[in-house]
Amino acid sequence: MDLAYLGMVLVVILVSMTLHEAMHAFMGYFLGDDTAKAEGRLTLNPLKHIDPFMTLLLPLLLAMLGLPIFGGARPVPFNPQRVRHGEWGAAFVALAGPLTNLFLAFLAFGVGVVSGVITSGGLIQNTLVGQIISLVVLVNLGFFVFNMLPLPPLDGSRVLYALAPEGVRRGMEWIERYGVMVVFIIIMIGQAAIGRIMTFATNGIIQFFCMIFGV
Repeated sequence: MDLAYLGMVLVVILVSMTLHEAMHAFMGYFLGDDTAKAEGRLTLNPLKHIDPFMTLLLPLLLAMLGLPIFGGARPVPFNPQRVRHGEWGAAFVALAGPLTNLFLAFLAFGVGVVSGVITSGGLIQNTLVGQIISLVVLVNLGFFVFNMLPLPPLDGSRVLYALAPEGVRRGMEWIERYGVMVVFIIIMIGQAAIGRIMTFATNGIIQFFCMIFGV
């Protein structure tokens, strides 16, 4: 794997994760909480959002190993008590990030189809443009699927907060206090299972895209 490819991976990761985190901040602000703005996170500056391990080292390592690429960034702070619509408002803030990644993947896939880079069955031509489109689709789908796992502090857990009884919420809050450490342990222990989930979900979404665009 050459350095040019890793450079493309890095650029796609930085753009994708910056938009992911910025949309968390913008949604929180839209729903009445200015915590992210006060801490300088209501921005498209990637330096404000990068986590050295989750944003850079982990995704690049996965890319070098040929595994599904996923990762995260520094969590955008928000105060659930200040967000309109209670737990559902907090869920909207959380979902704004991964749904942005899903939209980016969908948009890139559509560009690939229209430009002829993506052909029947979702096959992508092995050209420079094809490589870039493939990276945008796969990296963003990886971020979407991983962050939608219902495990604190990942974004998908916020949907559980809105649905779960009080006792379960308190347990999730206890887990969430350990943040990235919990995610790191889960990755180390369950990397094989996570890889299978990521591959299955990503392939399913790509097939759905193929159906929408008729390829």
